[in-house]
Amino acid sequence: MVSYPIHNYLHDPGWQKVLEPYWHNPDFQSLLKKLEVEAKTKPIYPAEYNRFRAFNVCKWDKCKVLILGQDPYHGPGQADGLSFSVPQGQKIPPSLRNIYKELKSDLNIDPAFGGDLSEWAQQGVLLLNSFLSVEEGKAGSHQKWGWELFTDAVIQSLSANKERMVFILWGNWAQKKQLFIDTQKHLIIKSAHPSPLSARHGFFGSKPFSLCNDFLLKQGLEAINWRLSW
Repeated sequence: MVSYPIHNYLHDPGWQKVLEPYWHNPDFQSLLKKLEVEAKTKPIYPAEYNRFRAFNVCKWDKCKVLILGQDPYHGPGQADGLSFSVPQGQKIPPSLRNIYKELKSDLNIDPAFGGDLSEWAQQGVLLLNSFLSVEEGKAGSHQKWGWELFTDAVIQSLSANKERMVFILWGNWAQKKQLFIDTQKHLIIKSAHPSPLSARHGFFGSKPFSLCNDFLLKQGLEAINWRLSW
């Protein structure tokens, strides 16, 4: 019997239909159980109600772009379930600050005052992390828990069931996922990660936002409005 029903976490019927076969996997159910147990004794981010928020804000039917991060922010109040995003009022993290710098360079869009990226997600940008949980103060602490099998399944499902998507892969970890993407149908945009350690080694100047929109427009799809309203 499934202990953690999919509809308790994924509210969009499209995502439920596509991911339900994987959700029933005993290993994935064990992962959800492990998270429940761990959260009783230590802070785990993001909060459970936000852990699958990327799928609840970016509906399956609208999804046309994927931006893949690594794992959630591990500081209190930072992780909101969307990769690279933080709630309004939180200090903008260095990686997101660099994303805003590239956005300014690429499309001349001034940096937003806050770090909430939900407006991108609502337009069809799936802001997904490779790992959907982390222990407070311990970056990468859940990288061997089995999350990568789930996110592999997500990317394989997008590649197989969607047409003309854009996959934006920043950094070596994200680029490992390109094995699951059909390049005959989709566009892959890859560069260095926007973190301060690597942004100057290929992220700055990579123009991912204009490349993404150029592709979407050529496919007869609506471009993403990367300008945030706050």
